Parts: sequence; structure tokens; C-alpha cells
Amino acid sequence: MKHIVKIFFLLTMLFQHVAYADSPLKVAVAGLNHDHVYLLLNLYKEKKVDIIGIAEPNSVLAGKILAQYHLPKSVFYPDLSSLLKKVKPDVVLAYNPTNEHINVAEICLPLKIPVMVEKPMATTLADAKRIATLSRENKTAFLVNYETTWYKSNQQLKQLIDQNAVGRVTRMIVKDGHEGPKEIGCSSYFLDWLTDPQKNGGGALMDFGCYGANLMTWIKNGERPISVSAITHQLKPEVYPKVEDDATIILNYRDGSTGIIQASWAWPYSVKDLQVFGTKAQLYAKNDKKLLKYVQHNGEPTVIQTDQHYFENHIQYLEHVLRGNQLPEGDLGSISNNVTVVEILEAAKRSAKEGKSILLN
Repeated sequence: MKHIVKIFFLLTMLFQHVAYADSPLKVAVAGLNHDHVYLLLNLYKEKKVDIIGIAEPNSVLAGKILAQYHLPKSVFYPDLSSLLKKVKPDVVLAYNPTNEHINVAEICLPLKIPVMVEKPMATTLADAKRIATLSRENKTAFLVNYETTWYKSNQQLKQLIDQNAVGRVTRMIVKDGHEGPKEIGCSSYFLDWLTDPQKNGGGALMDFGCYGANLMTWIKNGERPISVSAITHQLKPEVYPKVEDDATIILNYRDGSTGIIQASWAWPYSVKDLQVFGTKAQLYAKNDKKLLKYVQHNGEPTVIQTDQHYFENHIQYLEHVLRGNQLPEGDLGSISNNVTVVEILEAAKRSAKEGKSILLN
């Protein structure tokens, strides 16, 4: 039966690709001051997506993007409301500060326009729940984009866990981060809000802690932890004086399993990996493509093939969803998963501040 489902999925994806190869998704962009927008702009250059509107109040930044990507001046608007009075996109993609995601939802969802934001969903649990309510009331999708969603290693890992390849999951460890956003050369537009405790909701805890919370909630099939503990540090206060640049978050689950999230702007190199330990084996997604299986500590790992078909990026995913295809309720980009992510992050900030574990109701 599983093979039949997989074949059907592959055929559906093939049909979607053929049927819509000549009609790329029509998107509107809310904000340009998140450096992940360059992934979208490069897809535009490759004619894999059609940008029909951009809302950006900073005329200097808008002019820079216009010149660099040869966009027509007519697609630029000073704000999202003005844009949506003129054009009807298939979806709005938000590349703005995290605390503004709620504003995008308030504008788009009542108009029945789907939204995808860059991770995390919101800076507060109240905003996340409000977004969920708007999506439900207006029967309109609101999705969250994580780079690690498109890692074939993570998708294969989840499939193996669901097939009981490691036994009962007992521990999950996620390391995420890099040398620091300033150190790796993020734009000044991005840094201005990424290092702002209100606009980003924090520092490395929010920026990279969300990846681990997202993956662990997915692996646990939507289950919320019963408690959250966290410690944070300012390892480079001279560089990041307003926010933490290093965080460790521990999630405890009802069955005794544990999740450990290590999020930092002070790694010696860029890292995004995932380890899952079970009663029978360990799976280690070392990067986006490499997946290893260990059954003995001193034994050589088995290299797992990660050639299963999955979406290459968020645009492929959106094309599939917005053309009427259903994805699992607890998918990595789903509202249900991401409300839990924000709940975990909010509890982690409180734990670090108060110096105690936070019990979730």
C-alpha cells in the first residue's frame, strides 16, 4: 500500500510539473529586508516564478533590488494594502521582520489570499494563535518556510522513523547556526531587525531555535513537550548587545523522550544537522543530503540513500498546495506545527529569564 501511495504521489508531482510548466506561480512579496528573499529573486531570474508585486517602503532598498534583478518599476508599491488593490497574486510571500507577520496575515487572509512567511511564524504565541484563527475563519492557507524542510536527508529520516527503523525515539538533538549574521555578511537591512529583540523576538534563540522546535514537533507527530528549559548567553556582547547569541533548549516529553536544541551565532562554521536516537539505532542527518544510520557506537555507519522524491524548494511546494493538493496536517510548514514552535520558543525565553523549567499546560 505504501508503494502505491508513493507512486501516486510521484505521478501527481509529475503531472503538476507538466501541466504548469508554462504558468509559473504569480506571487506578491511583502518586504525585501530579509536576505532569504534572494532565493526567490534568483528563481524569478530563472523564470520559475512570476513576481507581480512587491511591497517595500524603503525606496533605497527597492531601487537596489529593481536594478539588480531588472524588475519593472510598476511592480513596486509602498505598502501591501496598496499592492493588493491593484494585483491578485496566487500567494503573498513575506520577507519582513517576524513581528510583522501578523500584519501580513491580517491584510491577506480576509481577502482569501494565501500567505507563506519565513521562519518562525511569529514573535509571540498570541500572534501565532491569532494567525491560526484568521486562517481557519477565512479557510485560507498560512504556511511557514524553513530551509531544512527541503533537506532530502530530513525527509528520508522521518520516513524511516515512521517505519520503526530506530525503535521508540528516546532523544533528539539539533544543532543550528553559524558564525553570526554580521560575521557571515548579512545585509544591513537584515541585521537591523534580526538583532532587535522586538522585531525578531530575540536573537539566536529565535533565529535558529525555531528549526529544532519545528523538526522535533514533526518527528513527534505534533505532540507538545510537557516542559521547556533553556539557558542563553551573550558570547559576543560587543557585536550583539541587545540579544542573546547562543541558546540551549531542552524539551521533555510525556513518554520520557528528550529534545536538545543548540542554537548559536557563535559556531566556528555553519551547521544544520539532526540526530535521532531510538531504542534500536541512531539516524544522523549530517546535512541536506547525507543521512547515516548507526547501530553500534564504534561501528561504521550505514549510508542511507536520500533519493526519494520531494519538493526542491518552497515554490514547488506552494504550486502543489495551491492547486488543490492536500498535505499532512502536521507538515513542517503547517499552522499546527508552527503554533507549537512559537509556544516552545516563548517558553524557552521565559525559562532563560526566570532560571527555571516552564511547564506547558
